[in-house]
Amino acid sequence: MQKIHIVLYTPEIPQNTGNIARTCAATGASLHLIRPLGFEIDDRKLKRAGLDYWDKLDVTLYEDAASFFAAHGGSALYYFSTKAGQSYTSVTYPEEVYLVFGPETRGLPEDLLRAHAAESVRLPMRKGLRSLNLSNTVAVAVYEVLRQRDFAGLEQAGHLL
Repeated sequence: MQKIHIVLYTPEIPQNTGNIARTCAATGASLHLIRPLGFEIDDRKLKRAGLDYWDKLDVTLYEDAASFFAAHGGSALYYFSTKAGQSYTSVTYPEEVYLVFGPETRGLPEDLLRAHAAESVRLPMRKGLRSLNLSNTVAVAVYEVLRQRDFAGLEQAGHLL
């Protein structure tokens, strides 16, 4: 079964998480949230960003990183970071994949990235810039996995009005 899991490691900004939830709903990806969160799940800003999609989401909450890794440590995990050495497009993603993203202000812990250097990837960008917005990065990553799968399960043609 082909399945994409988006993992937000201690996300801080509700609007980003709401936008990511909308991307998950639109693509069929599951959303995993690792506490502590920088907001409440019922946060108005979070709901506004993905308000009409919450009932279409598969969301799992974890009390901490240890709980997440205990449940999924043996899975195919790819860590997105500006500190990673390889491009996200250099990977052939497996059928079931977990794409892991860090908090907006600091990214994933460096010890985690060092321990998983071969599975750490980055989105190329101009030198001297800090990072892309988290929700944009997640969308790019999800659609790369989907592109590699020829967008299986998604409607690919719209209707011209």
